[in-house]
Order: sequence, then C-alpha cells, then structure tokens
Amino acid sequence: MSKENKWEIKDRNYYLSQNESPITYTLPSKHTRRFPLLYFDNDIKQQRELRYANNQNSPFVDEQNGPATLEHIVFRDGTLHVPKEKQALQKLLSLYHPHKGKRYKEMDEVVQASDDLEILEYEFQALSLAREIGVDHMEAILRVEFGSSVSTMSSKELKRDLMLFARKNPVLFLELANDENVELRNFAIKAEEAGVIKLSQDQRTFAWASNGKKLMNVPFEENPYSAFAAYLKTDEGVEVYKSIQKKLN
Repeated sequence: MSKENKWEIKDRNYYLSQNESPITYTLPSKHTRRFPLLYFDNDIKQQRELRYANNQNSPFVDEQNGPATLEHIVFRDGTLHVPKEKQALQKLLSLYHPHKGKRYKEMDEVVQASDDLEILEYEFQALSLAREIGVDHMEAILRVEFGSSVSTMSSKELKRDLMLFARKNPVLFLELANDENVELRNFAIKAEEAGVIKLSQDQRTFAWASNGKKLMNVPFEENPYSAFAAYLKTDEGVEVYKSIQKKLN
C-alpha cells in the first residue's frame, strides 16, 4: 500500500478532537450497516472493509486469515496509547479509519513541541507585560474576567490575579492588554455602577442617571459597554467623558 511506504514503527498516541475527554469513548472498530467502516483504495479503485482484530496483521478484512479476535477501540479520558507492537491497530487509526481528523487525531510530537513552544512564548510575553501594567489598566483587564468584584480588590490582589490570568490564558490577556478600548469599557462600567449613567433594561440605550436624558443607542447585537467605549471617542463622547470623569472624582 502506498500509504505504508514511509510507515515508521513506533509507539503512537491519539486524542479526541475538540478537547473532549469523556471517561470512555468507543470508536467503531468493524464495518456494519449502521456504522460503515470502509476505505477507498485508489490502487485497486475499490472500497475495502476495515475491522480491528488483535490476532491479525492487517486492518483490512480481505487480508485477514482464520478466526478473527475482535476488540473494541476505547479512548479513556480522551486519549488512547497504542504501543508499536499493535501495528494493525496503529495503521487502522493512522492511515485508514474514516473518523480520523473528525472524531480523533494522532499526536504529532514535532507539532506538539512547536505548539508548546508557542504557548510558552505567549506566556512569557503576557507575564512580562503584566508586570508593567498600571492599576487602572489592571482593573480594566480583570473586569472582563471577574466582573464588578474587581472594584473592591486591593492593588496587591489586582496584581496577583492579573499575573495568574496572564499565565493561565496568555493569548486572551495579550488581546485585552493591547485593546485600546478596554479601559474605556471599564470606565463606562464604573460610571454605571456609580449611578452616573444608566443602561436600559433591554441594554439598548444609555442615559444620564440624574435626568434620564439619552446619551446614545446601542447598535443591534453589539456589547453595550463596547459600544459606549466607541461613543466616548467621538467629538460628542469626549465631552461626555469629561463630565463623567468629574462626577466620578
């Protein structure tokens, strides 16, 4: 078989796609009418039936001889380790199974190492940036993660949780830290919490809390605080920002 020309004898690991990790997951291991397990062989231009038998050297039924001892293919906690001695199972999973790339993937050590390195680089960047961020910016970032509870946190608590957040989710942290609107969103939330402005129950309108005068309408399907942050950057919004700032001080 052409697919097996560069086949390497080694232990292999597989994992369920989409970060799934059920206690057990049984992958179809033989062809049935309900769960077809077929492979189209380009060399002979035919469909070939697949099944896993632990006493056979091939995953193809037409290459198996004598009684077949069938065995389930079971992922435990989302992973499956297959030692090099089980070549028929490895070839079924790595080369021919129709669910590969859909329900499960093979662990690629080179790709995994590259992914790990990329994650470490993001983590290093995030932690380095987290050390330099000021208190207001800390609060703005953490409010996305923890909500209004950040208002009662001390500067040391903010710093600690910011560092933990940067280490736990460095990509999201870097996105928020570099988002020019994140502090304005935080400003809007603080103004609403302080009773300076109010957001309507349907979250479609911002108004002054003191007299109910409308400030802006929130565009459909847009986050209200993101919309208000963008509004504060307009000519009219700059004046509103200054007014809110005076009231908060």
